Amino acid sequence: MNSWDAGLAGLLVGTMGVSLLSNALVLLCLLHSADIRRQAPALFTLNLTCGNLLCTVVNMPLTLAGVVAQRQPAGDRLCRLAAFLDTFLAANSMLSMAALSIDRWVAVVFPLSYRAKMRLRDAALMVAYTWLHALTFPAAALALSWLGFHQLYASCTLCSRRPDERLRFAVFTGAFHALSFLLSFVVLCCTYLKVLKVARFHCKRIDVITMQTLVLLVDIHPSVRERCLEEQKRRRQRATKKISTFIGTFLVCFAPYVITRLVELFSTAPIGSHWGVLSKCLAYSKAASDPFVYSLLRHQYRKSCKEILNRVLNRRAIHSSGLTGDPQSQNMLPVSE
Repeated sequence: MNSWDAGLAGLLVGTMGVSLLSNALVLLCLLHSADIRRQAPALFTLNLTCGNLLCTVVNMPLTLAGVVAQRQPAGDRLCRLAAFLDTFLAANSMLSMAALSIDRWVAVVFPLSYRAKMRLRDAALMVAYTWLHALTFPAAALALSWLGFHQLYASCTLCSRRPDERLRFAVFTGAFHALSFLLSFVVLCCTYLKVLKVARFHCKRIDVITMQTLVLLVDIHPSVRERCLEEQKRRRQRATKKISTFIGTFLVCFAPYVITRLVELFSTAPIGSHWGVLSKCLAYSKAASDPFVYSLLRHQYRKSCKEILNRVLNRRAIHSSGLTGDPQSQNMLPVSE
């Protein structure tokens, strides 16, 4: 194993560790906070988190074994099962992000009717469609025997070993990526651009009110005026940064792998094995970044994490005091009359 393979193996190990810890923490927050569970986006987050955890404990270790051993890491049946999961979880992850973007669009564009438009039942129907959509392609690939170990990506995924099926497999793979990656990307762009438009409109209204207030307050201290103007600037940039993060992480993580798959099928240009594995690692890295992008940096999840941490520390403090004994309580003797 050369330095490239060692670096890719280290990248996979790091991705597995971060993904396992961060997604497990999101699950703990969902279990701990009833307020989060009552909201419709919790179903999308739960679906995305469970998929990320399943990918972390099944697909990533097999790919790591494939990188280290430079061959198929398991038997044919297990590899086909892993390839089925890989295809399903990739589509499910992309469509879950699209569902979260639709939820944000409804919440921002229709704030007064959001609870009526996005109930838990509606969220459950969207998750059910996501599963049905994501299951269609791996089920078809399983029936056509297009699941197995792909040496270029050192992983169990979509592949075809028969040259006479190259055209059919290329069309199938193109349709899969068009109806998963491209469809989700279009939904993300349309919904988040609408959200950004509404956010900028509200920022302009707030800016007008702020400037009118600053004009009326003649005796206001210059430092207060500067802070108000800085807050205006931060407010305008906040929505842009968040939306850029949502769309940017989606593209950075998934686009290299999807483009590599399409170039491999529709071009005769050779592709280096290290780039193939690296593009697969980037796709896996989405499982590690999703908890931070969609959950852990939000106020409700941070609050839930603090409550969980405080509960754990309090239990440890009570347990340690029970083992060692409280000196003050031991020194207090009952007073007899």
